[in-house]
Amino acid sequence: MHVEQTERALRLRCFLKVTIAVFLVILLFAGCAGRRAYSSRPKTIEKPLARLGYTIQVGAFAAVENAARLTDQLQARGLDATYFVARAGLYKVRFGNYPSKTAARQKAESLKSSGVIGEFYIVNPDEYAVARQQKYGDMYVREELIKTAESFVGVPYLWGGTSPNTGFDCSGLSMTVYQLNGLDLPRSSKEQYETGAPVERNDLLKGDLVFFATSGKGKVAHVGIYVGDGRFIHAAGKGKNIRVDHLSSSYYKKRYVGGRTYI
Repeated sequence: MHVEQTERALRLRCFLKVTIAVFLVILLFAGCAGRRAYSSRPKTIEKPLARLGYTIQVGAFAAVENAARLTDQLQARGLDATYFVARAGLYKVRFGNYPSKTAARQKAESLKSSGVIGEFYIVNPDEYAVARQQKYGDMYVREELIKTAESFVGVPYLWGGTSPNTGFDCSGLSMTVYQLNGLDLPRSSKEQYETGAPVERNDLLKGDLVFFATSGKGKVAHVGIYVGDGRFIHAAGKGKNIRVDHLSSSYYKKRYVGGRTYI
């Protein structure tokens, strides 16, 4: 009698364990399905960003101030110019957006003959990360965006000026990161916010942009590049290097406006 009771107890315990395990599995799949069903991420981008054509690359500067100075000079001529980190301790400048290699070369030769630039290199559209999107997928482009953004961390961002105390521009950084990967992101944070497709905070992916109302007027005035795990890279302000911050920090949490995706 005692043996039979013991066997029944063992069978009951086994049955309960199996039942609980099955129940947990069902909950897990239901939770995953629920997250997919309620994801705010758009399936397609209604107005995708234009892709860059041929651009001109110049310089190999050891000092970021020199790259920023040339960027200013080119911008003063009405050219869409940006500088970037080619590798540790070396900065280059890219500018223009031309429909053909011939048009880009003609402009570069003209600037060279007038002494504005020296030797130059024409960047082919096939060299950008976005040109390989169809082959490697969206996440490949997103990872390349993050690599580009991370290369700026610690750099004194001197957009529009040659002093660490002037010219910092958060939207200039996000535009530069996208353009260096072949996507023609608009210039201002307001335009960037209006161009992208809305994404809820919990659905952000690497390479999305996050926007903040930092001016005290409730309007978009700051932007960063989301890098995952609640972190973003941005040009924080005058006198500060480009850095990583957290969406959960008290300052940015209070001022968070929303996320946008372009891929």
